[in-house]
Amino acid sequence: MGKAILVLEDGRHFLGENFGATGEVVGEVVFNTSMAGYQEILTDPSYKYQIVTMTYPMIGNYGVTEEDTESNAVQVSGFVVKEYSKTYSNFRAEMSLGDYLKKNNIVAIEAIDTRALTKHIRDKGAMMGIISTEEFDVDVLLKKLSATPGIVGMDLVKDVTTKEPYVHTDKSMQEYIPYCNTDDSDSFNVVAYDFGIKTNILRKLADRGCKVTVVPASMSYKDVISKYRPDGVFLSNGPGDPAAVTYAIENTKGLLKEDIPMFGICLGHQILSLALGAETYKLKFGHRGGNQPVQYSKNGKVEISAQNHGFAVKMDTMPASAEVTHINLNDQTVEGVRVKDKDIFSVQYHPEASPGPHDSDYLFDEFVDSMRSLTRLNE
Repeated sequence: MGKAILVLEDGRHFLGENFGATGEVVGEVVFNTSMAGYQEILTDPSYKYQIVTMTYPMIGNYGVTEEDTESNAVQVSGFVVKEYSKTYSNFRAEMSLGDYLKKNNIVAIEAIDTRALTKHIRDKGAMMGIISTEEFDVDVLLKKLSATPGIVGMDLVKDVTTKEPYVHTDKSMQEYIPYCNTDDSDSFNVVAYDFGIKTNILRKLADRGCKVTVVPASMSYKDVISKYRPDGVFLSNGPGDPAAVTYAIENTKGLLKEDIPMFGICLGHQILSLALGAETYKLKFGHRGGNQPVQYSKNGKVEISAQNHGFAVKMDTMPASAEVTHINLNDQTVEGVRVKDKDIFSVQYHPEASPGPHDSDYLFDEFVDSMRSLTRLNE
């Protein structure tokens, strides 16, 4: 291991040690407050073009296993921790975190004050940064950063979406799933738009008896309807500025005219809201972690949720055709929307967790119930 440096666009910099691949990477520097789940975070497509800082002080002590990946690649631009645990202990582990990052050519830095870094981002806002193991002149690195575009207005979905449609069949790894649907006659044909979809979302749908066809983000809604005749449509999570994914917004507008249940998560929630006529904006430093309190207006219950987003829906731009169903109790931002008189809803957070709590798992049941109700109504 050699030296590494992290430089932020405002000139703040941190000198540390490299424990991943060598080289130089740029991205938006953000922080995640989860205590565990670093492998799922690394492989979540929503983190495309981001350098992720873990606030928990020691990372890597349970190693890495390929079964826990959320996509087919490591998606982050870079990785930042206070202390990397070189020793790992886990009967499922296949390799160390450091070896995993080297294998996937991800530059990582440790031995810096991540508390100071997190407080700086919290106060100043998320900003672009660069990690280098080759160049240590701050002025030179700042010059490189100045030529790098920010994340606002950037369509990153095109970089992570599937190129061709495919069918997902794998279920969750647990031996016993109490909600698992074993009645093949009651299965539903779901089309999932891939804006950067996480594998555990697909597992949650498959657990409930859904046949899930994953399609490219740019596929026309007319093709989705004519080719697949879905019982329901899912709008996935994903990276970047939702307003920049104009083709997804237009397709969702088309789907809103159809009598098809829809469920959106994270970026899918923002795209649905934009299609309804609402607006989105960039949060100062976003919500990333497994402990965000969200209140459900239907019953007043508070759910602890897993979240990963840097944009949000403007509350006062929500049209009369929709209602806000969930609110973040930390900052009162919109966390859920439902279209009135339709089986169409979305949430800003991640009910599939991975990592995180399972308080909001019921949302997948609500989606399946909406398809079941519509199917019986049409019989």
